[in-house]
This record gives sequence, C-alpha cells and structure tokens, in this order.
Amino acid sequence: MALKARALYNFQSENKEEISIKENEELVIFSENSLDGWLQGQNSRGETGLFPASYVEILRSRSGSNYTDYSSSPAGSPGHDSSLYSASPNPGISYQGSFEDDDDDDWDDWDDACTVVEEPRSAPGTNGHPSPSLPCPAAYGHHQHAGYRPKPALERQDSMSSSKRGSVVGRNLNRFSCFVRSGVEAFILGDVPLMSKIAETYCIEMGSRGPQWRANPHPFICSVEDPTKQTKFKGIKSYISYKLTPSNFNSPVYRRYKHFDWLYNRLLHKFTVISVPHLPEKQATGRFEEDFIEKRKRRLILWMEHMTSHPVLSQYEGFQHFLCCRDEKQWKLGKRRAEKDEMVGASFLLTIQIPTEHQDLQDVEDRVDAFKAFSKKMDDSVLQLTNVASELVRKHVGGFRKEFQKLGNAFQAISHSFHMDPPYSLDALNNAISHTGKTYETVGEMFAEQPKNDLFLMLDTLSLYQGLLSNFPDIIHLQKGAFAKVKESQRMSDEGRMDQEEADGIRKRCRVVGFALQAEMNHFHERRVADFKRMMQSYLRQQIVFYQRVSQQLEKTLRMYDNL
Repeated sequence: MALKARALYNFQSENKEEISIKENEELVIFSENSLDGWLQGQNSRGETGLFPASYVEILRSRSGSNYTDYSSSPAGSPGHDSSLYSASPNPGISYQGSFEDDDDDDWDDWDDACTVVEEPRSAPGTNGHPSPSLPCPAAYGHHQHAGYRPKPALERQDSMSSSKRGSVVGRNLNRFSCFVRSGVEAFILGDVPLMSKIAETYCIEMGSRGPQWRANPHPFICSVEDPTKQTKFKGIKSYISYKLTPSNFNSPVYRRYKHFDWLYNRLLHKFTVISVPHLPEKQATGRFEEDFIEKRKRRLILWMEHMTSHPVLSQYEGFQHFLCCRDEKQWKLGKRRAEKDEMVGASFLLTIQIPTEHQDLQDVEDRVDAFKAFSKKMDDSVLQLTNVASELVRKHVGGFRKEFQKLGNAFQAISHSFHMDPPYSLDALNNAISHTGKTYETVGEMFAEQPKNDLFLMLDTLSLYQGLLSNFPDIIHLQKGAFAKVKESQRMSDEGRMDQEEADGIRKRCRVVGFALQAEMNHFHERRVADFKRMMQSYLRQQIVFYQRVSQQLEKTLRMYDNL
C-alpha cells in the first residue's frame, strides 16, 4: 500500500535507478519495507525510483506513530543476524543490512555464521551523523548537499550506571543530545568508572601550535590495489575484493567493502572525539561497473592514507588486525575481541593522557569557536568547488566534446566541398583542412578523457573532506557541553552547594575533552595543508600536460599548411 512521506534531506541521484529528492518534498512510498536501506517511491515531479530510507520520514495518522524514522537503520553496517534482534527496542525502526552485500551475511572464509554484534539504535550517535528527526547544532544550521550523504549513526555505550548519580550538577534535559548519548556527560560528571586495567594509552603533547597527538612510534602506509571480481556458491554471488599491503607487514591481505564497513563501524563506536574519515558511499546499482570500481578504489586509497597518518587511529588494535590478519581462526578471535572492547565511547577518554601545562578554559573556548567558524566556511567552500568541478566534468564529457566534434565536422564539410570542382581542387589544401577537422575531433576526445587525470582526484579529495568536516559539529558540541558543566559546577561551588574537590574533578575531566579536541583540530590542519597542496599541484601539472598535448596536435596540423 502506498504511503505518504516527507524528505528530510536533499538527495541527488547518480544513476538511472535512483531519483532525486529535495528537503521537505512530499513523496509517495510504494512500500515501507526498505531494501537494504533503500526505498522505492515517487517524488513530486512524478519520477519513480530508489532513494535512501534514512533520508525520509513516513507520515502517519495521529492514531498511529507520528512517523517511521529510517535514519537510525544501520544500512551501512555489515550483515546482521536477524535472530539477535527479533524484537527491536524501537518498533518504529527497521534494521536492514547493507545494500552492497544483498543478503550475504557471511564473511566468506573469514568468519562463521556469527556476524557483527550491533548495538540497538534507538537514537543516532555522534561524529558527524545527526539524526534527521532532530535538529543539527544551531551554529551549523540544517544544511545538506548532494556530495555528503549522512551515514547511519552508532549509539555509544559506556560503563556508567543509570541508577547511580555521582554528581549534584544537573543533567541535560535533552537525553537525545550527542553530549548525553555519547557518554561524555557521564564522563565529565565522573559517572564512568575507572577500569581496573587499561591496556591502551594515547598521549597528547604540547607542540608549537598547541596540543597534538603523540606520533605513532611505528609509522606505516598501506596500498589499496587490484580490485578483483570474485564469486562464490558456484557463481551465484559476486563481490569485489581489494588487495591491501601494509608497509609494516609487507604481506598482502584481501578485503571486501563489507570488511571496510565493519571496521568503520568499530571506529565510530570507539573514538568519540576523533573525526573518523567516511568510507566511499554505497551505490544501489552498477557496483560491478568499471567506472564505479575505479572510483571506489581511488577513494579507498585516500581513506587509507588518512587512517594510516592519524596518530591514534593507525594504532588501533582493530585496524591493525584488519590490515595484517591472514589466519581464519585468528581473524575470528580478533574480530570478536574488537566487538567486545570496553574502552569505547566515553570510556575511550580514560585512555587519554594529557600534558600538565595549564590552559585557560576561556582561551580554549575561543580557539574552538575560531575553528568552528573556519570549518563552517571551509565546508561551504568545499561544497562550492565540488559543484563547480562536477559541472566541469559534465562539460568535458558532454558539451566540450560535442562542440569540438561539431567544429571538426564543419571543417571536413569545407574540405569535401572543395573536391566538388576537380580542375580547381588543390588536394594538399583539401587534405590539410580535412586533417584539421579530424584534429579537432581528437581534441574533443582528449577533453572527454581529461577529468580522469585531474578533476577526479580533486573531487575525491573534496569528498573526503566533506565527510571529515561534517564530523566536527558533533565533536565541538561535546566540548561545549563539557564547558557548560564546568561553569555550572564552579557556580555551585561558589554558592556552597558543591564541594570544591568535586568541581575540580569536573574541570580536570573537561581538560581531557578540550585537549583531545585541540589535538584533533591540529591534526586536521596538518593533513589539510598536505592534501590540498598535493591536490592543487596534481591538478595544475595535469592541466599543463593536457594543454601541451593539445598544442602539439594543433602544431602538427598547422605544419601541413606550410608547403602549400
């Protein structure tokens, strides 16, 4: 039965199976049962096709629930064992697997029937994944664009006990805010118990530009190569595997996209205050087409570069296991160990060691506000450049090629007309003009192929930074919430309603969040400078080479007229 729905975000279709929808647009849904995170329906313009379930809310009558929110459906996660969640904690949420993997929930030769243990999601998490049903942080507004598609969020779990209150400081009334759900509020108030043994430690040091993550003592890189189509079950199911070769291990492993997806969800679950780079987005159809496979490989290469360059993410045991494990039994053990990791969310903050240097909280807040304004402006600028570059690609492939073909055909028509009166026909001139026409047709083809050499890398880099920038509003919100608790606790202490020792503890834990955010800001700037320098150098070099090739074609043609 058809249902009415409303679009929560803009969505730009990328192939003929999908349709574009606009924020607040009224839609008709043919069935509320999503196909691995995608719904089929009709937009207000009468177009029929697929669009992400997480981008819409189904409108219902007052007698029923207000709407079905698909935004928390883990469409980007690896497979699910349906027996684990036969009774969903929220009947309004449908849990679907990844469209990429169809109903293929096994892990080939790398796992048994047990798959990722996903936490039930009654509300979205942090790290750049705001819920469509809740407003985004006010300072960032509610803006989405075609280049960024929100991915399903993970609700962080921590070890706090909801029945015990360790502080007299008031808790946020909005229990759906990322500050609360991430567990950072509980950490700030001292409600996250210390573990008896913390096996991992991440250190922050004072650098020339403020706090920074201590570098990985064993840096490495990892190549992503040879995407290969493979089959199983006698060809019934197909998938693409990628060859990964870490420099510190120098022995390749082969991973599917769903393995990357599993790792990505582990990273989101664990690292609350770190901007985890987004994986290349999924596609409903055409995932075995050569252009899509090549595009995904390029973007996985950039994703891997950011992972290996991050001082914290690169040392994560789950990431190392993903890159190096080749033994089936050890893979299962390491995978389950990562899924049972207790130092996640708010508890991850317990693993951070900060410098002893004093930082004025007001100075930190001013620095964060400056970064907030910068990241918002950069996000807008990245979107603008993405739109311009995408339009230029379209012109290269379509408009420019067609115009040069038209010009070439017109020159050849002139040449053919000169053949019409043989006594006055000059073959050398006719051939030169005809060759000129063919040259411009060749130039048109060169324009059509050029984006693969320059604009694609630019768009890949911009896409990565759209994801990184979209993470920061929620991370900054965590720090803002921590500052608010410090100010409240100090006021209560001054009024005699709280021991100064407890207020000092809240301030001390707030420093951990503040140092972590500043370290993440510094790492972002460090990578930004390197990445955009490389992007611009590559683009300009390729542009120079391209126009040199065009010039050579034209000069060769010009010489044909010299001896007429």
